[in-house]
Amino acid sequence: MPDTPYLLGALVISAGVTWMLRAMPFLVISPLRRSRLIPYLAATMPVGVMMILTIYTMRNVDFESAAGLAFVLAVLTTIGLHLWRHNVLVSIFGGTVVHVILVSTVLTG
Repeated sequence: MPDTPYLLGALVISAGVTWMLRAMPFLVISPLRRSRLIPYLAATMPVGVMMILTIYTMRNVDFESAAGLAFVLAVLTTIGLHLWRHNVLVSIFGGTVVHVILVSTVLTG
């Protein structure tokens, strides 16, 4: 069994590391508030992430098959709903519903 000084030392070190890890975001955020990069990233990153996810999703789609047609129609539905309602949840939900309905009816017969 470890002796008392060893346990107290481990406790002090772990408490210090925990305190520093919790304080670090507040120390780092101060210079970032004056940065011009952060507002730029806040404006451009959501679109960039969505483009990457869309391209990644489309990489294996066979556009000449029925599943590819269902995919294209679902994407067009999502885009149309978003342009019409300007609501991300409605767009994603609507496109997903269209895709599920088309895939389940077209591919299963």
